[in-house]
Amino acid sequence: VGEQVLLKCSFKSSSPITESLLVDWTYRPLSGGQMETVFHYRSIPHPTTVGKFQDRISWAGNVANGDASIIIQSPELSDNGTFICSVKNPPDV
Repeated sequence: VGEQVLLKCSFKSSSPITESLLVDWTYRPLSGGQMETVFHYRSIPHPTTVGKFQDRISWAGNVANGDASIIIQSPELSDNGTFICSVKNPPDV
């Protein structure tokens, strides 16, 4: 709580990394409920502009190195839950 946290995500692809590569981070609260997209990357980072993580998530990855990590600023106990990193690099998924 209070210190920024790095959520690591690494990937390998049999296809060359292109502009088509997509990264989606989703979150589901510990109490269950609706999954929400908290971060999207396609050529450039697109942090969420709504919801509880608005203005608190930044890109820490480098897709050329197989890294799709993000940073959460000022985490709170209520942020506890499941974070899922999904990477698609067409035609490889």
